[in-house]
Amino acid sequence: MENSRGQKQERYEAKRTLTIKVGYWASFLTLVFAAICMFLLDITTIVPYCFLGFSIANLINVLALKKHNNLILSFNLATLLSLATALIVTWFTGGIESPFIFVLAIVVFAGYATTGPRGKLYLYLSVALILLVYSNDVLKFLPVNNAVPETSSATFALLSILLSVYLMGGVLAKNLLKAHIDLYKSKMETEQQIKEKETLLREVHHRVKNNLQTVSSLLSLQSRSVEDPKMKSLLKSSQNRVISMAMVHEMLYMREDLSRIEYKTYVQELSEYLVRSVKGAENKVKLNIDIPDIKLGIDTAIPLGLLINEALTNALKYGIREDNEGEINIALKKEADEDYILNIGDNGVGFSNQVDHKTTRSLGLKLIHNLARQLKGTITRDESKVGTNYIVKFREIGQQQHLNPVA
Repeated sequence: MENSRGQKQERYEAKRTLTIKVGYWASFLTLVFAAICMFLLDITTIVPYCFLGFSIANLINVLALKKHNNLILSFNLATLLSLATALIVTWFTGGIESPFIFVLAIVVFAGYATTGPRGKLYLYLSVALILLVYSNDVLKFLPVNNAVPETSSATFALLSILLSVYLMGGVLAKNLLKAHIDLYKSKMETEQQIKEKETLLREVHHRVKNNLQTVSSLLSLQSRSVEDPKMKSLLKSSQNRVISMAMVHEMLYMREDLSRIEYKTYVQELSEYLVRSVKGAENKVKLNIDIPDIKLGIDTAIPLGLLINEALTNALKYGIREDNEGEINIALKKEADEDYILNIGDNGVGFSNQVDHKTTRSLGLKLIHNLARQLKGTITRDESKVGTNYIVKFREIGQQQHLNPVA
């Protein structure tokens, strides 16, 4: 998002610089043209004064842009001034046969270059003005005298064409090309920075996963030297919690999207690992996973993964006892109002309604409820099903929100 804002700012600054440069050149050239018309071509009526008026008004517009910094306003004022000046000069220098009429086309080009989609409006307006000039030449509904003396007409035509060519190739095209090159360089630099950040983030996820796996291995080694079954079970549960987090980071660095993971794949891998870990490779537990193509960010994926880990561990240890057959059901769906609903549970023996997370000494049950709270959600038991089943409603945690530690 920050890169996007930076690119927009760079494009804005490029357009602003282009507008100021073209504005200064246009004011200078029209001022020179006004002086040539008046003192060298003997054009003494309206045309030189029109050039002079445009030069002053356009210069004021450019200077005002530096104050108010409103490009859209400056673009439109400059384009309208140019259209009005070009129309008046064309009207009084030969009408449809005036060589200055080509400046109208340059105004349209400048309108497209500076105002983007609004350039169409100036295109249609220029076409309408040209048709108006042509209609007046044919119908003579507004008689206008040509202000250019016969002796100066060829020179005026030459200067008009040179002005058009210079504005198009020497000013507009040059500055547009420079702005395009600057933007292209900026885009390439931004893309390079994004790639470097993605590589760094991928490396971070990889290192975090490796560190978590190291912690898991240490817990596993520690459990081998412990004889007490309860302590052994606690160490194994801690190891599984660490692995559930490591899986998230592993999936993040192995995929293109470094901020969100495909949750169905994650839940499938986590569930199969837990079943093997608790019940062994040969077991009678059936996994029913119903999750559509949902991607979740890391701030949601980790606490939700821990919640699923605790619910499945409890189901495998206490719900589906010993080597009995059993089913574990996990379903995740997204509601229309951006909420998610997780249904998770087993068809085992269940436990009494009198036991809750506030009174029990079970760490797993306390974690399930605390993780639901961390997800800014609610958790309720589904009494309509056999065994222990939960309904968890939550909303994805945004990147701007900070997770509270699990109490």
